[in-house]
Amino acid sequence: MTERTAAPGQRADMVRNRRLLLEAATAAFAEQGVDVPIGEIAQRAGLAKGTVFRHFASKEDLLAAIMLQMLDQLIHSADRLAQADDAAAALREFMADGVEVLAADRAFCEVIGRPSLQHAGVRDAINRLCVAAEALTARAREQGAVRGDITGTDVVLLLGGIHQTAAPLLAAEPQAWRRYLELALDGLRVTDARPLPHRPPDRLDLADPPALG
Repeated sequence: MTERTAAPGQRADMVRNRRLLLEAATAAFAEQGVDVPIGEIAQRAGLAKGTVFRHFASKEDLLAAIMLQMLDQLIHSADRLAQADDAAAALREFMADGVEVLAADRAFCEVIGRPSLQHAGVRDAINRLCVAAEALTARAREQGAVRGDITGTDVVLLLGGIHQTAAPLLAAEPQAWRRYLELALDGLRVTDARPLPHRPPDRLDLADPPALG
């Protein structure tokens, strides 16, 4: 027997339902963090709870799909800026884009270290983001706009650091992260820079974070 395939109308419904679920979940997680019940996400999407699990086997799979969307957005930003004439301005714009994405989404930093990062697609996207950021950073180094020991992986890590620093202020002052972005950018410049005391990270591998405490 041959495997039965979905009719065109059924496929269209599946695509629509997946889109609705991702939109509803992205909004819910951004507002409330990752502990939002699946039932609430289904309700926001106007779908039955069982429909969620027909598209995503677990909440971690749903989080991974949202992470991939966010990471792809940042990769697209880096690729768009890669050939800009002013490498320093391009790096600044990329970092501003990145922190703004994080500041708008409460769930992102909560996801770091969760099982969703063991998802092969998420780990691949993180590596691709570091490669894209390195292309920007390398051009800024070549133009003398940033210190010579800064890498793209450093820049990616700084995005989360800037967001975390401003996080306590963001509810009352949503643009407070811009202050800490400028502080970070000042630290990247070559003027009077002291050598950094530790080697740069080779890559980001966040699937198995060290235990705390």
